[in-house]
Amino acid sequence: MQPDTSPLERIIPEIVAGFAAKNAAREQGLSASRAIIRMSATSIRAIHREEFERAAAMLDEAAAIRDAALAALDGHPDVLYAGFMHDAQKEYAEARTTLALLSGGAIPTPGELGVEAPAYLNGIAEAVGEMRRMLLDRLRRGQYDGCEAILAAMDDIYSVLTVIDFPGAMTGGLRRTTDQTRGILEKTRGDLTMAMVQRDAMRGVHRGNE
Repeated sequence: MQPDTSPLERIIPEIVAGFAAKNAAREQGLSASRAIIRMSATSIRAIHREEFERAAAMLDEAAAIRDAALAALDGHPDVLYAGFMHDAQKEYAEARTTLALLSGGAIPTPGELGVEAPAYLNGIAEAVGEMRRMLLDRLRRGQYDGCEAILAAMDDIYSVLTVIDFPGAMTGGLRRTTDQTRGILEKTRGDLTMAMVQRDAMRGVHRGNE
């Protein structure tokens, strides 16, 4: 009589199949996260050139890649929360927020972006740096219209970030990002104030010479 088949002959293939499925999902997630980060960065460059439609199209494509990756990672929470998808969604939230605020729209919600709260909060915080860049570009061109509105949007973001007081493990290290945001905001406020003082002084000189 043949001995019963060892349980390991059944168990090990099941374990191997599970690992193979998890690894395939991980590879898709990693590839997607790299693509999302790259496309978000490219869209921000387009935003600074005021190519808003091109930026929006790239971000729509990034969102489709993100959705496919999240579907593949469903059932693999250990991989989903390993960190790389958080980084990708943070960059996506930053780009979408930058696009919305610099093209005259309203700041999007986490639900509209399809991202989780930590990625959203860190993303909108990092968008403050992109808004500073746009504001300085306008000042260099002598375009003061809209600069105070950009500064106000930066201030609004910082104000809401300061009320989030939870451990960094929950917020994705938001406190450090908020501290950086404060520095960017105050430096930008000083730059804009100085530029406007100089502008008004030059106007006074011109009026005096008339």
